[in-house]
Amino acid sequence: MMERRPAIAVIAPSILTALGMKSILEKIIPMAEVEVFNDVHALEESGMKRYFHFFTAAPLFVRHSALFRPYRRRVILLAGGSVPPELADMRRLNILRSEEELVRDIMHMHRSVHHDAHDPAPDASAAQGPVLSAREAEVLALIARGHINKEIAQRLGIGLTTVISHRRNLMEKLGIRSVSGLTLYAVTRGYVEADEL
Repeated sequence: MMERRPAIAVIAPSILTALGMKSILEKIIPMAEVEVFNDVHALEESGMKRYFHFFTAAPLFVRHSALFRPYRRRVILLAGGSVPPELADMRRLNILRSEEELVRDIMHMHRSVHHDAHDPAPDASAAQGPVLSAREAEVLALIARGHINKEIAQRLGIGLTTVISHRRNLMEKLGIRSVSGLTLYAVTRGYVEADEL
């Protein structure tokens, strides 16, 4: 039986906003299946329970608050600035920020959002992910902290080609192809704290 990937829904009336958010999420959470909806009816028909997170345009959330009520803790509002006072306690992303800033914001909130999801617990070995060697964990943490290959080699007292080899092995082992994806993985798996970035 094929293992089902965690699903994330992006709901926004603007297709450009939705596809832009999908692109960012696919880069930093490559293990997730990201689906885009431009209205809540299509989302509802797809089965709301299967989504771990909902990245939702604030106006859609307000108009369909009854539909989202059971999943409120999984919702991340997509807003261009301020939101109505009744939504001030909710997690939100300012979609007018740069991609780099959005990635950083998503990483900071990912831990708390992940712990709030009330989905069936996955198999323990799948939840832990691949086992990294001690050296791979050190390299991953340094990548997440923004060090380049040469700096990593100097800090660990190893050759530059060895660092490059570890980086390639990490990307293959984790199925992640970007530095932002490796950084998110390092934060969510506890290799570094978000405030160290």
